Amino acid sequence: MNDTIAAIATANGVGSIAIIRLSGDRALEIAKKITKKENFTPRYATLTDVYDLQGTLIDESILLYFKAPFSFTAEDVVEIQCHGGFIVAQSILKTLLGYGARLATPGEFSKRAFFNGRIDLSEAEAIAQLIEAKSEDAAKILARQMKGELKEFIEKIRDEIIHILAYSEVSIDYAEEDLPQDLVKQIEAKLGDLADALRKTLVASRSREGLMQGFRVAIVGKPNVGKSSLLNALLNYNRAIVSDIAGTTRDTIEEQVKIGTHLIRIVDTAGIREANDAIEKIGIERSLEAIVQSDIVVALFDASRAFDSEDAQILSLIETHAKDKRVVFVKNKIDLQERFQNDTIAFDLALNTKEGGVPLIAMLEAIMDATQSSDEMMLISQRQIEAVSKTLQNIEDAFVPLADQELEIFSFHLNEAIKETASITRPFENDEMLDKMFGSFCLGK
Repeated sequence: MNDTIAAIATANGVGSIAIIRLSGDRALEIAKKITKKENFTPRYATLTDVYDLQGTLIDESILLYFKAPFSFTAEDVVEIQCHGGFIVAQSILKTLLGYGARLATPGEFSKRAFFNGRIDLSEAEAIAQLIEAKSEDAAKILARQMKGELKEFIEKIRDEIIHILAYSEVSIDYAEEDLPQDLVKQIEAKLGDLADALRKTLVASRSREGLMQGFRVAIVGKPNVGKSSLLNALLNYNRAIVSDIAGTTRDTIEEQVKIGTHLIRIVDTAGIREANDAIEKIGIERSLEAIVQSDIVVALFDASRAFDSEDAQILSLIETHAKDKRVVFVKNKIDLQERFQNDTIAFDLALNTKEGGVPLIAMLEAIMDATQSSDEMMLISQRQIEAVSKTLQNIEDAFVPLADQELEIFSFHLNEAIKETASITRPFENDEMLDKMFGSFCLGK
């Protein structure tokens, strides 16, 4: 990582300002060449002209110099703030490359910060996700993790495991002596506390995944109950075709909408019923996938029609595929004479979609707001969840050999737990995993 890298750090398009970032040993040298200036005070903004390779003026810009190690990458970093727009920023970037810089790969600035000890992997993931945060609550959680909240939690868990492992390793060296029974009980109590903390973290993280990735809401029901009308009401414009003909929606329709502080994706599914039409069957299969992939299921029933086998099929599918999800049962078309009777359904709402979806919007907002009320530590990626799950499994597996005084096996499980916790923050041994993770970052980040 001795070469100097450069990239545009702002999104493409017209704007008031564009930022070009430069990092590496030659960053200051190249900055001097493009500005024809010799002196820059670290961490001070300097108004300067910027010239191309032929000495032609490109723009009047603001240049900021961050001297190593007091920068994001812990290397010399130069940031050039020029007038926004595609041409100016690209011209400056082309000049930097002409003077010997290399175009950065996606996430390479963050990767250098990681390898130079400026951030750990949990902080890097928080930075990447903060850029694409789907709600204000998610942004707050990610900001705390960016400042090291998860790192502190993991380090505390790891230190406790190492402390316990020390007793075991010493006892292995003196194999003729068993661990005192009171010490075994102390170790079991400590392991139990660690296991409880990890379980709470996993439960909180899995229940609040929608907070990080954006909630998915699937609207399901038999044909012609008003699913498309409800989607249009939630979006406040006519996105889906509404018709009295059953089977009009033959595929899932997805749209994003902001409810409260949350950006959610609403999926209008094809009506679920027994279908002979091949295309309609595909649409129904995708509806089932939408239920499985959703965080919240809105089950819609027609109050003006009697409960029938198709309604029963909807209830069966929800019981099978949505038993671990929040299901909102909605009775629609209440402006018509009611014929629907089923004592097993406890309806959350009764409405007429033609008059809008305000009651449902309020309920969805309340459900999503409730996900951020927990004070438990939250994991922000599937990679972190898997690592903590494996850590917990090894801790649970360690109880039996501890009780049987099989200390070598007990130590093996604790060492595996330590390895898994380390993978959350600094997994240096897996370069392929690091390349894949940082490769998903934005260019210039």
